Amino acid sequence: MLGRYACTRKPQTTDVRERQAVMSQDTKSRFDKSKLPSRHVTEGPNRAPARAFYHAMGLTDSEIQQPFVGVATCWNEAAPCNISLSRQAKAAKTGVSEAGGTPREFTTITVTDGIAMGHEGMRSSLVSREAIVDSIELTMRGHCYDALLGIAGCDKSLPGMMMAMLRLNVPAVFMYGGTILPGRYKGKDVTIQEVFEAVGSHAAGRMSDKELHDLECVACPSAGSCGGQFTANTMACVSEAIGLALPGSAGAPAPYESRDQYADASGRFIMNRISDQLRPRDIVTREALENAARVVAASGGSTNAALHLPAMASEAGIEFDLHDVARIFRETPYIADLKPAGRYVAKDLFEIGGIPVLMKALHEGGYLHGDCKTVTGRSIGDDLADVTFPEDQDVVRTTSKPLSNTGGVAGLRGNLAPEGAILKVAGLDHHQFRGTARCFDSEEEAFDAVKRGAYQEGDVIVIRYEGPRGGPGMREMLATTAAIYGQGMGKKVALITDGRFSGATRGLCIGHVGPEAAVGGPIGLLKDGDIISIDASSGAERLDVELSDEELKRRYAEWSPRRTNYQTGALWKYAQTVGSAEKGAITHPGATAETHTYADI
Repeated sequence: MLGRYACTRKPQTTDVRERQAVMSQDTKSRFDKSKLPSRHVTEGPNRAPARAFYHAMGLTDSEIQQPFVGVATCWNEAAPCNISLSRQAKAAKTGVSEAGGTPREFTTITVTDGIAMGHEGMRSSLVSREAIVDSIELTMRGHCYDALLGIAGCDKSLPGMMMAMLRLNVPAVFMYGGTILPGRYKGKDVTIQEVFEAVGSHAAGRMSDKELHDLECVACPSAGSCGGQFTANTMACVSEAIGLALPGSAGAPAPYESRDQYADASGRFIMNRISDQLRPRDIVTREALENAARVVAASGGSTNAALHLPAMASEAGIEFDLHDVARIFRETPYIADLKPAGRYVAKDLFEIGGIPVLMKALHEGGYLHGDCKTVTGRSIGDDLADVTFPEDQDVVRTTSKPLSNTGGVAGLRGNLAPEGAILKVAGLDHHQFRGTARCFDSEEEAFDAVKRGAYQEGDVIVIRYEGPRGGPGMREMLATTAAIYGQGMGKKVALITDGRFSGATRGLCIGHVGPEAAVGGPIGLLKDGDIISIDASSGAERLDVELSDEELKRRYAEWSPRRTNYQTGALWKYAQTVGSAEKGAITHPGATAETHTYADI
């Protein structure tokens, strides 16, 4: 960095002093500091104490006079998803600096679902999304940064970072940290999905101790997020489709050096957005949210998008709930043959051109709003103009020759789910099921029964009191669903829950059932032996229990709320404020209740 000794320290050479002066003049002509949030900590005699702290960190006068860009990452050593983010942040900071900005790096938390899955730790996962958003907001507000460049890798950190951008509404660019490389086992590409399912196979005696160990040792060979179209890669697709990330930036695997080039470019682009004040809420419109939902549907993405898109919409002051997402899913063809339902992993999509190829197919088919703006300053249509759909591949199809005519995810409603429910239908060869309820009041109870084989063909396994408030935390059920699939029962039973499913879940598994059991929803009124009817076929989309309204009312009159074990701390606090899954499980009123926006302080 040029000129690190500009305050009381004497510059080393005249050349450095001259370059500092030129840089300072360019910045002053391009950016009006008097209109930026950082003026509150850098301008005027009263801010001498704050400037003293910046000088203590080696900033020059000219660097203090430049716009301050918060470079937020979720770097940590919790999981491979995040381990490469610090490297990418350094490249992003270089881009910011060379384009006339002053980067200020900070980190926030993540909870890694793959490690938290299947035990009490999973209660922290969805809660961490809110902690990520809140911590970024507090850091940005406290230090009056002018823009936000966010780099995220793990499931909840992607929507959390984008939600923070929308809440603050300062110029922002998002960048995904990248997917993991696929593992290789017995001649096939594998992901963490195969390891979870192997646990079920091992429990059923279909896999030896050695085979399980051999698989776990090769399934995750690099840094990066889980390799199929699970939640992280789904939300990475969303970041490009919704316009908050540079086109193509979400595709390259985490170890690739091209990620650093995208990070550098993101740093440069954010300075352009400070200059023209193109802000996240100018980009994320209702039409942009529809684009994002279409990309999720077309790629057979994670059902978690039905939580995160409404939550992002709330931060922008847009009404866009689970039913809006489900409608778009129903109208969108499923065209990307990606795991867990399909054959390919995220690296394969990258190698044929990445997310722009998927978006190109949708745009040419008339499924995208091409006039939506992006962080490039151009429209989606303009960004896709030079993209050529490759014919010599079968990872992504055209919309005229889809894998199926409706999206990879469906929304359901009925007397068992008045507020709705969500089901990943990608890869399902049967969309109807009628079976007998087998009820469990926690995931642990259900998982224990599955391990013991204490269920049978035709059962509908019901896991309740796992919703946002009742869990608290709305845990994912991958350990249970993967065990069922590993036992060869994936097509012989169904599972419903007021909790969530991992993007790696497959089979007839219905989540987000609302209202949740904790508030007296119908799922909490079920008894063993009740007959549950599921119809996810297009035009039906029903989830019902074969009970009369009178019987449901009688059971509700006898129902009483349950007390969780979490009566203090972060999980208790979350349970007091969290809303329904239908609206994204959000914890505050959103932009519609604003009296001011941070960006305009």
